[in-house]
Amino acid sequence: MGNTSPRRVSILGPILGPLLGPLLGPLLVLTGPGCGTQANSQMPTITSEILLTSERGDKLAPMANVSFKRGTPAGNVVSIHPDRVKQTIDGIGTSFTESSAFVLAHLDPPKRREVMQRIYGEEGANFTLTRTHIGSCDFSVEGKYSYADEPDDAKLDAFSIAPDETGFDPEKYPGIKDANYDLLPMIKEAMAIKKAQSDQELRIIASAWTAPSWMKDIETWFIKGSPENNWQGNGGSLKPEYVATYADYLLKYLDAYKKAGVDIWGLTPVNEPHGNGGNWESMHFTPESQNDFVKTYLGPRLQESQHADAKLLVYDQNRDDLEHWTDVIFGDEQTAKHVFGVAVHWYASTFKVYEDSFERVHAKFPDFAIIHTEGCIDDLGKDPPGGVQDPVGYKESGWFNNDDFWWNKNATDWAYSVTWEGVKVDDHPMYTPVHRYARNIIVSLDHWVSGWVDWNIVLDQDGGPNHVGNFCGAPIMIDTANQDVYYTPIYYVLAQFSRTIRPGDRVVQTDRVLDGAGSDDLHACATVNGDDLLSVQLLNTTKQPIQYKLQIAEQYAEITIPANSVQTVRVQL
Repeated sequence: MGNTSPRRVSILGPILGPLLGPLLGPLLVLTGPGCGTQANSQMPTITSEILLTSERGDKLAPMANVSFKRGTPAGNVVSIHPDRVKQTIDGIGTSFTESSAFVLAHLDPPKRREVMQRIYGEEGANFTLTRTHIGSCDFSVEGKYSYADEPDDAKLDAFSIAPDETGFDPEKYPGIKDANYDLLPMIKEAMAIKKAQSDQELRIIASAWTAPSWMKDIETWFIKGSPENNWQGNGGSLKPEYVATYADYLLKYLDAYKKAGVDIWGLTPVNEPHGNGGNWESMHFTPESQNDFVKTYLGPRLQESQHADAKLLVYDQNRDDLEHWTDVIFGDEQTAKHVFGVAVHWYASTFKVYEDSFERVHAKFPDFAIIHTEGCIDDLGKDPPGGVQDPVGYKESGWFNNDDFWWNKNATDWAYSVTWEGVKVDDHPMYTPVHRYARNIIVSLDHWVSGWVDWNIVLDQDGGPNHVGNFCGAPIMIDTANQDVYYTPIYYVLAQFSRTIRPGDRVVQTDRVLDGAGSDDLHACATVNGDDLLSVQLLNTTKQPIQYKLQIAEQYAEITIPANSVQTVRVQL
């Protein structure tokens, strides 16, 4: 994909220098060293770099730079306000799962290392914020394991992270090329790539899907839902006598990973505390019970441990219930002192971002981070209900090596055709995978989200393995039979965002005026780094190019974003 570090040019030339002089003082304070440009700069007033990923086949492709001119534009206008600085970015990235490691273990090691470079290397996507699971999840090969499976082992004497580093038996799985590869080796390989190339931090958020089964009141991993119980399956809750033990279990995980050379950056008490209908590993908390768990057990133990710097994120489920959880937990001063922020997922809707909720939460609790920790193309491969059109024939041609699937309205999700009570089916129409990703990231960052993490980075050609059949899309999909690696359009979109939005960058205020365009036609957000390099991210969801004006202070540039595309415009302030 080449190096996307742009040459240093400035829109603050002889025209803008005197006009923006009064703004440079606050900009220096808000964005740190290196901010501001001398008023007598003679640099040309042009964009630094324009990148494009599109349905027509562009993949982080450079577009011609455009010039700025002074004036007040009309029409579709995207206005950037570099002096109005918002949250600090924690990173963009994806997740480590046992399923991803299993698929990568099917590649010859040199080819696997090439794929890992494309994910974590500076010349690849260069992801920085990641996530992994503590114990098994649905994206485990066989599932139903923890690191303490001895019943009633309250002192956790048998605790071991061996399941994460044992590897996969080639006799049992004949396609395996590296029997020693597993979840922990995958994480350590990614860390080695970072260290060798730039010594960048790889920030890992860890989430348990469940406590060991013997700690829970159902004494098993999950009880699957069925039509007889209105699909109300059960993941169970902690037995009162094991609430403190579960906190110790999470701390032992952090200890064991640190001893293995992996520092965990962030931690959530459990993944999806509302449960998942008993379809795979889960464990329930209410806002009140999680508040008590953090306040009384996990928070103090974490604070007193060698992991006091780990970022504790609460909730870790869909955005539609975000406000209730933050009201309970952030609103309790004794709990809030232990908490860095809140983690959210996107499965409440295929198109809503819930930006109004983000705004309200930030207004109430401005000192807490909001981080998106999971999103994917779920239920991949399930046929949509009868009568739904199939515009690109993906059921015949498949989603593998077929970019058309990802750029068009072909995907359905878990709630598309459900009939049980409490699900708002109108929130789950068919959707375009690229649009869902790009819209969610752009709008989320524009409304106080500081980090965005995708789910499995790699899956096989079917969207697995998944031990309960919950097949999903991934940015990279690999045919394990022939080692064919497919970098989906989602990979290139995430790479474009990751390479141009880095940890420590600051989001700046972005406003849109759309003249004749629909509210979902054109989305935009912007960030600025410590070198005054502004990155504007845009999504065109339509099948036509959109002409817009990019306005920064008293100057603007006329730019076209091609049909069905994601565009990044970079400008040196």
